[in-house]
Amino acid sequence: MADLKKIMEELSGLTVLEAAELVKMLEEEWGVSAAAPVAMAAMAGAAAEEEVEEKTEFDVILKDAGPKKIQVIKVIRQLTSLGLSDSKELAETADAKIMEAVGKEAAEDAKAKIEEAGGVVELA
Repeated sequence: MADLKKIMEELSGLTVLEAAELVKMLEEEWGVSAAAPVAMAAMAGAAAEEEVEEKTEFDVILKDAGPKKIQVIKVIRQLTSLGLSDSKELAETADAKIMEAVGKEAAEDAKAKIEEAGGVVELA
């Protein structure tokens, strides 16, 4: 069996150019590529970063105005500054977007206010 410590010491003494030449020779001898595993690891790392990204913008969607539709209409008017007829139309429309692309805090605040008034809300 080869003396692994001796091999490690010899590899540590190589210059960058010598190490690159060694890699090239090993690739030719064994028919492999040292770049493929590195590229795959980089792609896997990038995919993991994409999955971790936290959503920062939300849509506030009214699923149902509930039994207190007038209170929900009032809250919609406060949140959106729409007129009475437009707010009423949103309250009566299934899956109506009350607010679009708002921050998490604003979306949660709007949801709490609408639910307090009797409506059913979803954040998307």
